[in-house]
Amino acid sequence: MERPRVELQSERYVLMLITILTIFPEMFPGSLEFSLSGKALGKLWDLKTINIRDYATNKHHTVDDSPYGGGAGMVMKPDVVHMALQSAISNYDVKPEILFMTPRGVVFSNKVVRNIMTPTIPRGIVILCGRYEGVDQRVIDYWKTNYGMMEISIGDYVLFGGELPAMVVIDSCLRLVPGIMNNAASTENESFSVDLLEHPQYTKPAVWNGDNVPSVLLSGNHREIALWQKEQAKRITQEVRPDLWMKYEVGRE
Repeated sequence: MERPRVELQSERYVLMLITILTIFPEMFPGSLEFSLSGKALGKLWDLKTINIRDYATNKHHTVDDSPYGGGAGMVMKPDVVHMALQSAISNYDVKPEILFMTPRGVVFSNKVVRNIMTPTIPRGIVILCGRYEGVDQRVIDYWKTNYGMMEISIGDYVLFGGELPAMVVIDSCLRLVPGIMNNAASTENESFSVDLLEHPQYTKPAVWNGDNVPSVLLSGNHREIALWQKEQAKRITQEVRPDLWMKYEVGRE
């Protein structure tokens, strides 16, 4: 069932339209309907789903076929995917960012998020969610060449389809939409913002299970607190993500 449209007040407007191309539109908005992203849905951003099957040309709504050269599985047809993408971009006055979720894409990172979301906010995003063994290479090449489509992977593993990765990408991008985060400054000190993991966080009570909150955090000395947080971030990054630590060291040099 399609999500009911939100009636916007005159002083509110949809800041960014995100369009999802999938054969399972009922999977959305999913987790995006909750918390801060859910509160902003229909106000600061909006979501449109396009069922790729609607663009199939036969009575069975076939979106896939067997691969040339043999092999297991099926491949999504170029003509069907192409028509669905054309329909998606027709909803935008300005060319949107077009993403294709695939295991062979560039690994998703905070840097990729900022490349998608800057320097022009607001902007629209179109996300193609693959299924089966993938999408015919010809339509991928066409949209990369003519529209700058970016292939994105969320990690070195394989899922049944691109819908869950698409939600991950959207969730991360929405954090940079002005007005969604209660505290915009919080995005500046999170993990990966400066190639470091985030420092440990503590809250009340000051003593729990015989373990005390580090005394520096109770001192009120903001300079000492900032220094402690930076050192903790460096220590954790060295221990947990030596690859990220090397990147940080190169960046400093």
